[in-house]
Amino acid sequence: MEHDIALHLPLWAAAPAVVLCLALGAYMSAAETAITGASPPRMHRLAQQGNKRAAMVNRLLARKDEAVSAVLLGNSVMNILSASLTTAVLTAIFGAAGVVYATVIVGILVVVFAEVMPKTWALLRADRMALALAPSMLFSLTLLGPAARAVAWISRLFLAGMGVKVDRIPNAEEHAELLRGAIEMHGAGNTDEDAPAEKAMLRSVLDLGDRTVGDVMTHRGNVALIDADDPNDSIVAQMLEAPYTRIPLYRGQPDNVIGVMHAKDLFRAVRAAGGPAGVKIEEVMTPPWFIPESTVLFDQLEAFRERHEHFAIVVDEYGALRGIVTLEDIIEEIVGDIEDEHDAIRRGVVQREDGSLLCRGDVPIHDLNREFGWQLPEDVAITIAGLVLHEARRIPEVGQVYAFYGFRFEILKREGTRIAELRIVPPAAIQAAKI
Repeated sequence: MEHDIALHLPLWAAAPAVVLCLALGAYMSAAETAITGASPPRMHRLAQQGNKRAAMVNRLLARKDEAVSAVLLGNSVMNILSASLTTAVLTAIFGAAGVVYATVIVGILVVVFAEVMPKTWALLRADRMALALAPSMLFSLTLLGPAARAVAWISRLFLAGMGVKVDRIPNAEEHAELLRGAIEMHGAGNTDEDAPAEKAMLRSVLDLGDRTVGDVMTHRGNVALIDADDPNDSIVAQMLEAPYTRIPLYRGQPDNVIGVMHAKDLFRAVRAAGGPAGVKIEEVMTPPWFIPESTVLFDQLEAFRERHEHFAIVVDEYGALRGIVTLEDIIEEIVGDIEDEHDAIRRGVVQREDGSLLCRGDVPIHDLNREFGWQLPEDVAITIAGLVLHEARRIPEVGQVYAFYGFRFEILKREGTRIAELRIVPPAAIQAAKI
């Protein structure tokens, strides 16, 4: 039988046939890598710009399982056919030893020229290769589609029998993790100084759906409040002294906020009345907008846009005042601190030459993580003082030192039971001190 095959397919004809099979196998390997490695967002954008080949790639991506099955089927058939032809010819010439020769020769040719080389090339230029091969891949899908669907159906049948879910759709959390991974890869190996800032901004946009206004609000202890029952002269003086344009007004006790005073509205009223005495405070202030501290930042951002406001009073589940949140607070979560000439510049963090930091206790953990690339937990406390209290399980004394999460925390100042200032030594500074 082997001699009959050799007679029907002489060496001069078998060699080109093997080369053709290897070339088709290489094409299938490159096509498989290109379609799996192509960037859907980039193809979508190119298609919107009128790129017809990108539209073809999108059609293939929409039928990705079927397209991959088709090229894998074609690749397998070509590799098997090249091995069979080579074995038939070499066994006709060398006898049984031809099987060994065919295995070595075809193995090297297939691995190098039909697998590794085309896949490496396509992997390095996935988008470009996908655009170049899209028309021929659609033709291959049309030609091999029925057979590929049959093979895929058989494979799914066996997988289902093994208890594997073959129709699983990625959930929202997996999509979010995919985006976060892409953000972390953004600017990798790039010397652009803006890359870290861009990554921080992109991460913060995704965090808007996970963080609440309670994480970014100005705590009631730092909120400027004015008693509405104070004399008008005193109210005007307090508005002039405060570095803010909007200040909540309360009556009786601070939790009873009855309105919000805008400095411009008050000063216009004073001018129109000819002095503070003729101003009716209740007519100048605006009704307060109360929101729960559990409101998600993304939802609050949308609410600010819909109401055309950027100031809200934050209350807890019992209606007690917790603080205030502004549109600027949410924007700062994305772009970082925004300071103007009227801001009280109190960032509260001073970096020392030895790598340690002098930090106010009310500095948010999230701000420190974003500024210095730390990974301190943000789910147990909002401020750095709160984190120390959570870990210490007691009110620390001045001078005490705690070590957790690889950091060292030294209490420098206390105001009552509140940690006012502390020194933070990050892991890098600790290691440098040991060296």
